[in-house]
Amino acid sequence: MRTTTSPRRGAHRLPAHGNDGVLTQLQIRDFAIVESLDLELEAGMTVLTGETGAGKSILVGAVGLVLGDRADADAVRHGAERAEVSAGFDLATNPAAQAWLCAQELDADEECVLRRTLSREGRSRAYVNGRPVPLQALKAVGTLLVDIHGQHEHQSLLRPEVQRHWLDACGGHLELAREVERAWRRWKGLEREHAALLADASDGAARTELLTYQLRELEALGLTEDELPLLEEEHRRLANAERLIGTAQETLAALYEDDERSVAAVLGGALAAVQELQELDPRLAGIGEYLENARIQVDEAADELRTYLDRLDLDPERLRRIEERLSTIHDLARKHRVAPAELPARRLALEEELHALTQVDVRRTDLESVRAAAHRAFEDAAGQLGTRRKRAAARLSRRITEAMQDLGMPGGRFEVGLRTATEGGPGGHEGVEFLVSANPGQPPRPLRKVASGGELSRISLAVQITSLGEEALPSLIFDEVDSGIGGAVAETVGRHLRSLGGRHQVLCVTHLPQVASLAHHHLQVDKHTRRGTTRTRIRVLDPGERVGEVARMLGGLEITPQTLAHAEEMVQRGRG
Repeated sequence: MRTTTSPRRGAHRLPAHGNDGVLTQLQIRDFAIVESLDLELEAGMTVLTGETGAGKSILVGAVGLVLGDRADADAVRHGAERAEVSAGFDLATNPAAQAWLCAQELDADEECVLRRTLSREGRSRAYVNGRPVPLQALKAVGTLLVDIHGQHEHQSLLRPEVQRHWLDACGGHLELAREVERAWRRWKGLEREHAALLADASDGAARTELLTYQLRELEALGLTEDELPLLEEEHRRLANAERLIGTAQETLAALYEDDERSVAAVLGGALAAVQELQELDPRLAGIGEYLENARIQVDEAADELRTYLDRLDLDPERLRRIEERLSTIHDLARKHRVAPAELPARRLALEEELHALTQVDVRRTDLESVRAAAHRAFEDAAGQLGTRRKRAAARLSRRITEAMQDLGMPGGRFEVGLRTATEGGPGGHEGVEFLVSANPGQPPRPLRKVASGGELSRISLAVQITSLGEEALPSLIFDEVDSGIGGAVAETVGRHLRSLGGRHQVLCVTHLPQVASLAHHHLQVDKHTRRGTTRTRIRVLDPGERVGEVARMLGGLEITPQTLAHAEEMVQRGRG
């Protein structure tokens, strides 16, 4: 099935209205009975109308798929290998979504493109701004973009955390709720630290005893940072003293003490011969200087060797003491699993650890006082929040109940239920749950257990109306919100939707002419069969075509002049 396309990139452009649109583009390929669809959207209230089975709700299902709803391989169009849905969003007025994308490193200026593919074998892939992501990430960003009313799988108002946030926002105490959460987290952080200190204290005595023993050993050793290199140097000298003495004596004899063959004697003879020859050839004077300097150097070296031998002594006892000292150092190093040179640093580390252990009792006493103060701060803030929540819950329960009467649910009742917990949590002491009785005489039940999708949609609409839509997501989709109503109630629903469309983007699937006539934009979905192939199309209706479509919705197959006149009157009134 193929939709009709316009010359400009195959997409329909709706006239601009009000604020910037959020869901700006929807592309569908081979999904359900849709072969190809390219649709561009604007802000305001847009209605989708058409005969039953034309494919209106398929668009809602496609949006749900691209927002992370469960995928069913049967959704792939017959004859195709895979389905694909892509949705583009303008995030200029959605800082929460921008922040999420930035945190995930998926941001792309102020735009967001979600894409989902589904193969006939049931394999699904998700993409955000062209990058593959887990399905959970698609769901996470989807909860910040679109709220689909009437579909339980993607109805944010069914989530307990959203219900609590909504109550706090409508009650005007969001900042107090944040303060409560901060106070709770501080208190719980101190609780964890206190528990850790208690656990440390149970093991602290044994650890303190071990550290004390190890420190006594290291203190008794008394090793300084510069001692080990000096000990090792002295040990090498004493251990090789005999060799050093023998070699030094031999060298001294070769340099000086052998009267005939010593280096000094040979140099002296050579110097005398050269000095004698200098009288014959003065050019030998330089050589004589070299030989004189060499003789002087040999004399000085011999003097140094004599001094060295005088000081060098065999001292077996000193060698034994040094070897014992080095053995003790190496034994302790192996015991502490460090290099011998690291023993002084190891001693300092053990001293610091022992000092920290001795401070645990002091820290625990101080922490108990701080923890108690943090708990009192949480309880005080949570108590204030609980009082304000009770007042807000009573007020909003009454207002939403009144709104339900206008929306075709006479006798219906809405309650913001509060469940009080003893200890409390980051949300305070209250659990919030929306309860509803759709019909007179029925006890209120949790909103998530309301069976009728139409009732759920209208209740959600009543909540949005009551809160003036301030806490709604930027884009709201109402799937057949008018189910089971008509007449003046239908017009009331339409006017409320149009009012929401002044602040948010509203997309509404409807069968009611009263709702359709009040929209800012009108899309018609139809299908037809040609040459054995069913085709569907979406058309943007101009003012004249809107009158015809509303007339069809009023009069069915037979459209009379009176029907057209009535339809035109409704459309004109809707523009006012």
